[in-house]
Amino acid sequence: MAGGDAKKSNASGGGKKKEVKKETGLGLANRKDENFGEWYSEVVVNGEMIEYYDISGCYILRPWAMAIWEIMQKFFDAEIKKMDIQNCYFPLFVSPGVLQKEKDHVEGFAPEVAWVTKSGESELEVPIAIRPTSETVMYPYYSKWIRGHRDLPLKLNQWCNVVRWEFSHPTPFIRSREFLWQEGHTAFATKAEADAEVLDILELYRRIYEEYLAIPVVKGKKSEMEKFAGGLYTTSVEAFVPNTGRGIQGATSHCLGQNFAKMFEINFENEKGEKGMVWQNSWAYSTRTIGVMVMVHGDNRGLVLPPKVASVQVIVIPVPYKDADTQAIFDACSATVASLSEAGIRAKADSRDNYSPGWKYSHWEMKGVPLRIEIGPKDLANSQVRAVRRDNSAKTDIPRGKLVEQVKEMLDNIQQSLFDAAKQKRDACIQTVKTWDEFVEALGQRKMILAPWCDEEEVEMEVKARTKGEMGACKSLCSPFDQPELLEGTKCFASGKPAKKWTYWGRSY
Repeated sequence: MAGGDAKKSNASGGGKKKEVKKETGLGLANRKDENFGEWYSEVVVNGEMIEYYDISGCYILRPWAMAIWEIMQKFFDAEIKKMDIQNCYFPLFVSPGVLQKEKDHVEGFAPEVAWVTKSGESELEVPIAIRPTSETVMYPYYSKWIRGHRDLPLKLNQWCNVVRWEFSHPTPFIRSREFLWQEGHTAFATKAEADAEVLDILELYRRIYEEYLAIPVVKGKKSEMEKFAGGLYTTSVEAFVPNTGRGIQGATSHCLGQNFAKMFEINFENEKGEKGMVWQNSWAYSTRTIGVMVMVHGDNRGLVLPPKVASVQVIVIPVPYKDADTQAIFDACSATVASLSEAGIRAKADSRDNYSPGWKYSHWEMKGVPLRIEIGPKDLANSQVRAVRRDNSAKTDIPRGKLVEQVKEMLDNIQQSLFDAAKQKRDACIQTVKTWDEFVEALGQRKMILAPWCDEEEVEMEVKARTKGEMGACKSLCSPFDQPELLEGTKCFASGKPAKKWTYWGRSY
């Protein structure tokens, strides 16, 4: 998870429990382009994704959000099983001795570690940490289980919760004190195997964002300053939120090298009887993915869910008039749901009689359902249904005989349209600069900046220091794998030294 510089003005969601105004008309009190932080808080509550909890920075994930998590989990879990990665579960608690074994690692996480210090009324003799991540929990046992080359590779994953006691502006899904994630931990005999897996996993993360959440991401490598504490190198998928001009680390795949193997004595004997240390990776994505989706696609009417992750892809609403054959309309709604469900489309009917059709339209728009089907007396008479898209409000009359075929086509189109629109907005925010003055101007315009860089840590620290302000400091997001041509003689935008690579910069969550 990224350490970010959230807005001091509480614009990223705020740490205090919020009382969101109940609007009888179901509308939002805040607009996305005017007050993004308040809009986001309102959307995740009114869209029934989360509820604020009485401990700051902790949130209740409601079924509407959990269903999205489960859909992504189903995809990712099946893919890693194809790679012979097995699921396991390690305890939540970490002993201080083990946690402190890897110096850089513990320093990176120390401010966020929560400790258990009491049992009932008794003080614990030795406090116990709650995992902020599981390297130090798992690796003493890797040392026990790996003896020879036949024990390799060891490839484990766990689906679990972790606790990081964030203090800077907790935001639902984006920065919370407890969150759900998967974390993979693998060990190999060679660096080449570890390097290959890092990229295979990163590609799965790209697919989650681009194919499921319809969010464009950049695949790249983190700087030495921004890499995982104690690791060899970190790769990531980086998303961007145009409304706030902030990058967001979407997921990370780390090569840990042999650093943890050295600390935890994870050694093996190869085919020739020679002793060696394993090469390790760790990789994770979390419920942060859901927050990025809300930020990128949501609008002034609420959530906008990509069909691939929506637990309800089609909501069918009866629209009876006074003299209409109400029962026939309700039967047509049930038949429509049955046809769609049989074809593998996630559909349901809202047949509640204590709400008007107009209220139902607003309710399901707020929850972001991709497609609404309305059935009234005219539709019944014409043997058709009316379909209304959530993303652009386009209305289409579909003959009943072509229902499944056309709905499938519309859902595919909505998925692609959401990705295309998000990519267009993201691309419009990318600016290439070559000098410090151009960089400062682009940063002021909330851009995602691509600049030539000398790849020196001191220079990155200087950039952070020089851009500190109300909006938070700017930092490197990643150096994209897809590198533009770096012409000979190109200078670093910040230091004037010879540039070594192109790197994305920006403020981030």
